[in-house]
Amino acid sequence: MTPTPFHVDGTDKGTVMLYALSTCIHCKQTRNLLDELHIAYDYLYVDQLSREEMDEIMSEMEKYNPNGSFPTLVINSKKVIIGSRLDEIREALK
Repeated sequence: MTPTPFHVDGTDKGTVMLYALSTCIHCKQTRNLLDELHIAYDYLYVDQLSREEMDEIMSEMEKYNPNGSFPTLVINSKKVIIGSRLDEIREALK
């Protein structure tokens, strides 16, 4: 069963999905930026999922980021930003 992402309300910029780890400082920086920009987004803390859910989400995430690294931000299933590249995120969500 696919886990339901957490949703944060804000300005609609399309589908914005963040794959993150709860203990990752770069993931926290990315979430903070999305909050600061008041962007609506969904996120999952992959490390807090069950093993079965984690395997499923990692398979899904690896379609966008074959390395499976965090954070992975997917915008409208097209634009993928890997890592805490804050300027690139700002630009993509103008």
